[in-house]
Order: sequence, then C-alpha cells, then structure tokens
Amino acid sequence: MAPVPASLDLTTTLLRAALLLNVLVLAPVCFGLARRPRWAQSVYGAPGPGRQILLAMYAAILASSLVLLVRPAPPAVLTLLVLQVVYKVLTPLTVGRIRHPVVVSNLAIAGVHAAVIGAVVALGPG
Repeated sequence: MAPVPASLDLTTTLLRAALLLNVLVLAPVCFGLARRPRWAQSVYGAPGPGRQILLAMYAAILASSLVLLVRPAPPAVLTLLVLQVVYKVLTPLTVGRIRHPVVVSNLAIAGVHAAVIGAVVALGPG
C-alpha cells in the first residue's frame, strides 16, 4: 500500500475541521431557531417566514456538513465552504451594520473557511 502524501492528510484534516466547525455552530443555532427561545428572537428577530427560511438554509448546511464528514468529497466540501464565505461576507451589507452577533460570527467563520480554502488550494492535489 502506497503512503498517503502529507499534503493530502493536511487537506483532509483542514476540510474536516471546517465541517466540524459548521456542525458545532449550526446544531445549537438550528435547535434554537426551531425551539424559539428568547435569545433567538433577540438575535434573529420575531418568528416568521424569514426566520424559517434561514432555519432551512442553516439545516441544509448542517446536513451537508454531516454527510460530508461521513462521506468525504473534497470538491463538494470546497463548494460548500465557498458558498458560505460569500453569503457570510455579504451579511454586514444586508444587515446594514457590523455590530450584530450574527454578523460578527458570520465574519469570523468566513475568515476560518477562507483560510481553509486558501490552504487547501495552496497544498494542491497531493
């Protein structure tokens, strides 16, 4: 059996870490949006169609992350991360301010995901 190139090991580790970050952040957020605790209303606004659409999007990212942890597919992970970086970077523009907990967390996660994408691209295909 041929040894696995070190860059492939690092790529796999970075992509798994990004997916785990998604799971660790989105599981409680999805649970909170579904259960409607007080904090969810203060952060995401009153329950309504917009919040439910957001819950659907977050649930899709969470489910995709879980599936990709079990069945790794690096191109699919990179696609998911790129989409997340784009929407998260757009958040301050759509919200109209940076000093909001969702905007701050989105920008932080976008930074992590962008760093992972950059590192994986720099490492190349093994």
